[in-house]
Amino acid sequence: MQIDKELDARNLNCPLPILKAKKALADMQSGQVLRVVATDAGSLRDFQAFARQTGNELLEQQTAGSEFIHVMRRR
Repeated sequence: MQIDKELDARNLNCPLPILKAKKALADMQSGQVLRVVATDAGSLRDFQAFARQTGNELLEQQTAGSEFIHVMRRR
């Protein structure tokens, strides 16, 4: 999968990972892919809700140790 933009949201607590992702997605073209790495466990459900509310597609979520990786496609 081609990642168009990466966002480091490590050590940021809710709602900062979502706010930074929202800002990054606003600067991207439709169809581009954003990868966000966060350390806030709440970001798993936050990104699911964010995708439902905004229409952006949540392609993938995974946990790697203490990091949570979210991959979204811009609507």
